[in-house]
Amino acid sequence: MTSSILDSKIFAPLFHSQEMQLLFNDDARVKAYLETEAALARAQAKLGLIPEDAARKIDEAASTIQIDMERLAHDTGTVGYPILGLVRQLVEASGSESGGYVHWGATTQDIMDTASVLQIRDGLEVIDRDLKRVEKALIVLAKEHRNTVMAGRTHLQHALPVTFGYKAAVWLDSLRRTQSRLQELRPRVLMAQLWGAAGTLASIGDKAELLTGAVAEELDLVTPNAPWHATRDGFAEVACALALMTGSLSKIALDIMIMCMDEISEVAEPFVKDRGASSTMPQKRNPISCEVIRGCNMGVIKAAGLLMDAQEADFERATGPWHAEWIGLPQAFVLAHCALSQAVFLLEGLEVFPDKMAKNLDISKGLIVAEAAMMALAPHVGRQAAHDIVYEACLEAQSHDCSLYDVLSQNQDVTRYIDQDALVKVLSPSSYLGLSQLIVDRVTAG
Repeated sequence: MTSSILDSKIFAPLFHSQEMQLLFNDDARVKAYLETEAALARAQAKLGLIPEDAARKIDEAASTIQIDMERLAHDTGTVGYPILGLVRQLVEASGSESGGYVHWGATTQDIMDTASVLQIRDGLEVIDRDLKRVEKALIVLAKEHRNTVMAGRTHLQHALPVTFGYKAAVWLDSLRRTQSRLQELRPRVLMAQLWGAAGTLASIGDKAELLTGAVAEELDLVTPNAPWHATRDGFAEVACALALMTGSLSKIALDIMIMCMDEISEVAEPFVKDRGASSTMPQKRNPISCEVIRGCNMGVIKAAGLLMDAQEADFERATGPWHAEWIGLPQAFVLAHCALSQAVFLLEGLEVFPDKMAKNLDISKGLIVAEAAMMALAPHVGRQAAHDIVYEACLEAQSHDCSLYDVLSQNQDVTRYIDQDALVKVLSPSSYLGLSQLIVDRVTAG
């Protein structure tokens, strides 16, 4: 029985990332706890804080122990945290003498926070890998459709001509910023936590100032300058970065969903038999990946909100806000990777229909290049006068259901300065693309 979308077998192919789930499930948590306890013992032995033989046995036990998960769950329910129960089992596995040095001078949150950082690091590697796939897919789309002219839309209406390659390049540029954020935050987030009960490491004695760095070195993490038990900006930052990533993906998904509408039909999701099918309407081909990406984005945003709220940690150790992180952090990573996986599928196989783009470009009968006409006329009569002339021409073209060329070519205020051959060129969408292709070249050059 499951109650969460994250572990539902029914929804697993949609709102689920098995790979990310494996990094944040109970087995992964326990593994990270044990890895942290082992690193603590190794570091303390190197500093002469505990016997080397004890550290060796603790390290061996941590790598071979089979944790009794039912017993751990019972202890967690009683204690309120999983580490005491885990330490008891690790002590038993390490032997009576060596076991006395397990968890030496540490506190529960040291182990749990450092373990979470290890999970975050693994999760970021998976995110980075698939972000690169999305990046590659968008580069391909941008280059292939560098010159594929289509209608640019503002306020859901035709605005000016652009190219589909330009559109893909804009999407790509946004995700490049996501890549930068996820790389830049690593030194701030991937920090070890080993500071003891109140963050002063008073239990360790004269080598206390060396211990946190030694543990960080064992785990290949950053050494913090101060404890962050009650300053939770790191976890909030990584969750917000994931929310920004899924927000960028959701923008792409929304654009594609609209472009998939029958009335537009400029693109389509990759075809898979029965995907997006309706139980009652045989013709339907719903944009499922786009829908899932948008749903995941909403979930990641809410998870990021939990982690933002958890920054309000009281004094030297939080009460409820810390527990909220246990809910929000796995959800942020699993749903973020779910959205990313769907984006990989969507963009690597996106069907693009240039003929339909060209057809849609003409539905306004030239009105989409009204600005081009205005700017061509402006040097002769002034910008505002040119605007008014073309504005009246647009109204006339709409009311008589004719093209903008038909009206302007009969207007003496226009033909006095622009002959008909020049007007044809001015009103050609492909001649009014501005920097569309240059932007494609810039962005795809990296």
